[in-house]
Amino acid sequence: MARHDASELARRLARQAEAVCRHYLPAGHREGRYWLVGDVQGTPGRSMFVRLKGPESGKGAAGKFTDAATGEHGDLLDVIRESCGLVDFKDVADEARTFLNLPHSEPAPQPRHRPTCAPTGSPEAARRLFAMSQPITGTVAEAYLRKRGITALHGAGSLRFHPRCYYRPDEHSPTETWPAMIASVTDLAGRITGAHRTWLSADGGGKAPIDTPRRAMGNLLGHAVRFSVAHDVIAAGEGIETILSLHCVLPHMPMVAALSAAHLAAVLFPAALRRLYIVRDDDPAGDGARDSLIERANAAGIEAIVLSPVLGDFNEDLRTFGIDALRAAVRQQLAPEDVARFLALAA
Repeated sequence: MARHDASELARRLARQAEAVCRHYLPAGHREGRYWLVGDVQGTPGRSMFVRLKGPESGKGAAGKFTDAATGEHGDLLDVIRESCGLVDFKDVADEARTFLNLPHSEPAPQPRHRPTCAPTGSPEAARRLFAMSQPITGTVAEAYLRKRGITALHGAGSLRFHPRCYYRPDEHSPTETWPAMIASVTDLAGRITGAHRTWLSADGGGKAPIDTPRRAMGNLLGHAVRFSVAHDVIAAGEGIETILSLHCVLPHMPMVAALSAAHLAAVLFPAALRRLYIVRDDDPAGDGARDSLIERANAAGIEAIVLSPVLGDFNEDLRTFGIDALRAAVRQQLAPEDVARFLALAA
């Protein structure tokens, strides 16, 4: 969709801002000139406010929202995208046109079934994003990981690839599409609770040249991107690339990526867990997550062992020193029984 068309749709929606909010953010309520709600996914609360009255553009424009808790801002097209769990911008535009009773931009010979709206934070919306993606083998996402030294991808079914994943930098910029690595975030039972997007350059040589090439959606707290089924021993860390780097030398050890230090500190433990390897990033946030996990693990009767990189994280170690040096460094930090159980199999 051209930027002009997107702007016109946003203006039309803004003229009916309260009706849009009542439809897509029903957990909120009106106070004066604003619609108050918890966030752009429609969670109950008061931190996000949508301006219901104002000029069509500029400061104080109707239809613009700001989330005071996160700093996120945008317009009613963003509300539709996030509340409905849509990925492709054409679907966002079609949903907006449906609400406005306008013809769709590209009518099909037969109407296609469109899924009903579901909040982005719901399992249904996260599954929709993951289902729209394709297996990672042979894609730009695989090329990106290999560029970072990561070649062991068996057991990485939680990762997929989307060739044209919608990205909008801010409310003043046009919509873009970039290739993206999509990761499913799941609970302990394997149910999808969210998804994580890493936008990539067209050739997979690195991340896309955009301001925020990583974004998460859905319910993340306590959950993680999982590699293999956890049992009595797992390794838990922050980033996907960090965990996959360790996975290259310990391919049979179950691992989870919590996506941030704060979420790592809160990751839930499997019932059968007896030893937790804490994959530390060498920064203050990583130290805080380590300390919180050690305390929680000790309280639960779980042995906690910290795995520390030489440099900033294990992917940096892998790319700088190579896989043999990484294997040797990790070997020194494992419990003796796990050397035989996990590392020997990788030799």
